[in-house]
Amino acid sequence: QVQLVESGGGLVQAGGSLRLSCAASRTIFSINVMGWYRQAPGKQRELVAIIRSDDSTDYADSVKGRFTISRDNAKNTISLQMNSLKPEDTAIYYCYTHFVRPYWGQGTQVVVSS
Repeated sequence: QVQLVESGGGLVQAGGSLRLSCAASRTIFSINVMGWYRQAPGKQRELVAIIRSDDSTDYADSVKGRFTISRDNAKNTISLQMNSLKPEDTAIYYCYTHFVRPYWGQGTQVVVSS
């Protein structure tokens, strides 16, 4: 089993930055894929970014060039640096991993005001 705990959400003005972190309850060294999803009010949950064990990454087109995902195997954490935030980035952000089965964190709220 893996427990994921997110932190770092909050309220920020458009153009600002936030950094989300996700702490895993076990070593992530052997976990291939970890990432971030988000769900805005009235919308489906969507992929934001993933990072693999070889540090390769994928991003949603809507966040490319603004968000950066990283992982720290020593601290069993992944992070999402979000720059140039837009009101449409407002959502609950969920940490995700797949280790035998999918696991999700409880989510952290990000609100970007215009």
